[in-house]
Amino acid sequence: MKAIRRFTVRTVLPEPLRPLGELAQNLRWSWHPETRELFQSVDPVGWRAAQGDPVRLLGAVSKERLAALAGDRRFLRRLAAAAEELADYTSNPRWYQEQSDLPAAIAYFSPEFGITAALPQYSGGLGILAGDHLKAASDLGAPIIGVGLLYRHGYFRQALSREGWQQEQYPVLDPNELPVTLLRETNGAPAEVSLVLPGGRSLRAQIWKAQVGRVPLLLLDSDVEANEPAERDVTDRLYGGGSEHRLLQEMLLGIGGVRAVRAYCRITGHAEPEVFHTNEGHAGFLGLERIRELSLEGLDFDAALEAVRAGTVFTTHTPVPAGIDRFDRELVGRHLGDGGELPGVDIGRVLELGMETYPGGDPNLFNMAVMGLRLAQRANGVSTLHGSVSREMFAGLWPGFDPEDVPITSITNGVHAPTWVAPEVFRLGARQIGTQRAEDALMVGGADRWEAMADIPDAAVWELRRELREQLVEDVRRRVRESWRQRGAGEAELGWTDSVLDPDVLTIGFARRVPSYKRLTLMLRDQDRLTDLLLHAERPIQIVVAGKAHPADDSGKRLVQELVRFTDDPRVRHRIVFLPDYDMRMARLLYPGCDVWLNNPLRPLEACGTSGMKAALNGCLNLSVLDGWWDEWFDGDNGWAIPTADGVVDEDRRDELEAAALYDLLEKQVAPRFYDQGAQGLPGRWIEMVRHTLTTLGPKVVAGRMVQDYVRTLYAPAAHSHRAIHGEEAGALAAWKRRVRQQWPRVSVQHVETGSVGGTPELGSTLTLRVEVALGELDPTDVDVQLLSGRVDAADRLADPTVASLKPTSRTDTAGRYHYEGPLTLDRTGPFGYTVRVLPTHPHLATPSELGLMAIPPETEGMTAGVLR
Repeated sequence: MKAIRRFTVRTVLPEPLRPLGELAQNLRWSWHPETRELFQSVDPVGWRAAQGDPVRLLGAVSKERLAALAGDRRFLRRLAAAAEELADYTSNPRWYQEQSDLPAAIAYFSPEFGITAALPQYSGGLGILAGDHLKAASDLGAPIIGVGLLYRHGYFRQALSREGWQQEQYPVLDPNELPVTLLRETNGAPAEVSLVLPGGRSLRAQIWKAQVGRVPLLLLDSDVEANEPAERDVTDRLYGGGSEHRLLQEMLLGIGGVRAVRAYCRITGHAEPEVFHTNEGHAGFLGLERIRELSLEGLDFDAALEAVRAGTVFTTHTPVPAGIDRFDRELVGRHLGDGGELPGVDIGRVLELGMETYPGGDPNLFNMAVMGLRLAQRANGVSTLHGSVSREMFAGLWPGFDPEDVPITSITNGVHAPTWVAPEVFRLGARQIGTQRAEDALMVGGADRWEAMADIPDAAVWELRRELREQLVEDVRRRVRESWRQRGAGEAELGWTDSVLDPDVLTIGFARRVPSYKRLTLMLRDQDRLTDLLLHAERPIQIVVAGKAHPADDSGKRLVQELVRFTDDPRVRHRIVFLPDYDMRMARLLYPGCDVWLNNPLRPLEACGTSGMKAALNGCLNLSVLDGWWDEWFDGDNGWAIPTADGVVDEDRRDELEAAALYDLLEKQVAPRFYDQGAQGLPGRWIEMVRHTLTTLGPKVVAGRMVQDYVRTLYAPAAHSHRAIHGEEAGALAAWKRRVRQQWPRVSVQHVETGSVGGTPELGSTLTLRVEVALGELDPTDVDVQLLSGRVDAADRLADPTVASLKPTSRTDTAGRYHYEGPLTLDRTGPFGYTVRVLPTHPHLATPSELGLMAIPPETEGMTAGVLR
């Protein structure tokens, strides 16, 4: 008989064991080995049954065992030491506190967070990156408040049918069984936020808090009794439902998230954020809520917009327009307009923020990334190449500017090393450089700490790699058996699983989401050749593959099925496997256990590709297309680059060429180097590549480096702007922008001339450049007249020009016309060119291109104003 109601009854710990509850509720245990070992010692069998989740463990441990532990002096000493160490970690100054003039607090919004498998609120790289961001911020002492949604079904669990078709399961998650606590008002009542919906309805949400080390993560949950059934389901699934469902999720995340932050700061006394960081466009509505807040303080829309932009950072993660959420304008207008959520805010102005005003854009759609860029004074991509791709993709928002001048910078992602580095790798490093230096290397980075890894003996490196590979093989065999049982196989059919993979064979890993551009099945392009590589008599390879297709993506599911059918072939199934239900638990053995990490997306569609970073931190070599982070940090000795056929338009032909290049690398370079063992039975050149990977990539790929980059490059400048642009100053900036936009049609370059140097220009010669510009009713203090000079290509376009500001020298008799002058130095040989441009300038602009306004000589649009050869 089915119960009519379900409760979770939590264990009451004996008084001496109360610190266990506090340790379980702080997710630092997920990256702190000593704390995990403490919980394991509570009940080793129960720990395995709880899959390493302390909350589940404590909910299942017997009263008798708890009573025994309460009287165990040795255990209580360990418990006291762990509690004291956590208190020290969460309260004492760290890197952030050693800096000066930084934000008092930063709010970090993301639709998903991958902190630990015990809190399954993530689907893939975006969520794992967000989780690593919070963990690294905690290690550095950065005062971040995370904001997301609590999905009652999380993301789906993946299984396979007998035919290899992906099947989805959505287990119900009870927050009382998760490492979260309900945020409560001082009177004990649950804190809530509420949104107004059309038709007089409302959407309420309570706030759960996950403590990520020093960082609070606020998760909004709409499954509350006060809501109607439809509203209770808003936070049902990650990336589920139709367009209106997704819109409501993103309204709750952005608008409700700001309100949750305000409630948390009011209740706890935490400093109010000076900077709001939008991790992808899903949370972009946070800017509209902050505009509404400021309108209640008396600011008009334009002034409030400037104040909001000043303290907002927007990070884009997608290199393709299809990855951006776009909603029907009428749907957005209905939810945010009259009778909707943002009373007092001009809905027409709101809709303009998300309008695709560039060529090829759809004016009937509301683009969340476009709104995110317009609401943020600072924006970035997540690798150098992705920054370039993003500038190209969004260049239409800054018409007339070359893509390289579009104000989107880049900060390359990093991964949280304490989470992803295997304990065995850490112990080897600690023996080499000491425990404290090893911990600092993982959390903060620093090339000097990682360089010591170069002195680890060959034998120790190779023994470590073999140990990690063996652990992976054992886990794979267990998972393959379980998967086949789920697919309907009987025990008599599964004897072969005991010989799946070999701990002495070159092991290649490939695990990620399954959109088409990541090309899960590129390795199957020539199945006969792949089979030969798998079964090579002297240099075999083995491959472990994992990944989930989106539930609505049948084409992705067909790719999974195609791969599964190949791995089912009795000839090769001991050498290549597909593991369903890829998650953080699987990943923590998969990355360290592989010798080579494979990544073969369509270049340049991989924004970053952090899985390869996690593998590299464990001494795994990368074999990847030059995309994302690998394009930036591949050096020829830390792995291999798969050649790409970038100029080939036919995708089928391109896949054929790049698959052939992949097979060639595996056959002629990767496998021979792995099996090239010298007199001592060690592959010296391979081991040297492993050491080189650790010493050169280690300090770069850690999330501590990434968060420090965000603090210095984006958070600190945004905080300074936030402090400077508020109240009357925000109004003055808005008025200045209005005046500049009104007058800009009258701004033009009237005349450009250079003095003569006589004969053929020579290197080092200096010419005097004179420019006449019309400024209308603007003043020279409103503009920057710039000289751009340098090498030109065959089409007379400037490449990486030198930029210098010209000085006003006089005003002509004609109203609004000014003369500017400056030196033009011929500092390069060969084809040399120059041009001039006029840009708005103001102390509160983050970049000269911020307004998207520019004036250039009319006769030279698209080329240089002058070319000297």
